[in-house]
Amino acid sequence: MRRGLHTSLLSATNGSTTMRSDISKETRLGELEHLVMNFVWNNPDCTAEECRQAASAQRTLRESTVRTVLTRLEQKGLVTHDLDGRSYRYRAAAPRGSFAANAVRRIIEQFCGGSVEQLLVGMVDNSVVDHRTLEKVARRSGSARGRK
Repeated sequence: MRRGLHTSLLSATNGSTTMRSDISKETRLGELEHLVMNFVWNNPDCTAEECRQAASAQRTLRESTVRTVLTRLEQKGLVTHDLDGRSYRYRAAAPRGSFAANAVRRIIEQFCGGSVEQLLVGMVDNSVVDHRTLEKVARRSGSARGRK
């Protein structure tokens, strides 16, 4: 299994539920992991067979392959499962937005020396985002703070 720089993950099992202490120490997902993770985000409490059936539109997979991917995603802290009879039911450990925010945080730390400003300037300079979008986000952020 590939591992980037990370701190230790703790896991515990309570009854039939496995819980993780952190959701994204390893943020890189392979193509198949990404496919399965998208299905889990969109279909909470799904089974491995339901994931396999959905993925079959794009790839032919065995259920055992999907179970292996789900186990790896669980080891990475991205999914949890409950036992439902003889089947595991999987759900995302956190919303898609939290995963994305953690991935961006790692980019800021690794490539921008912890500077959000450096990231945003680079995004504007490389036409990833324009000034109007940044201004709109700043206004939304300011109005959201005023409501708290």
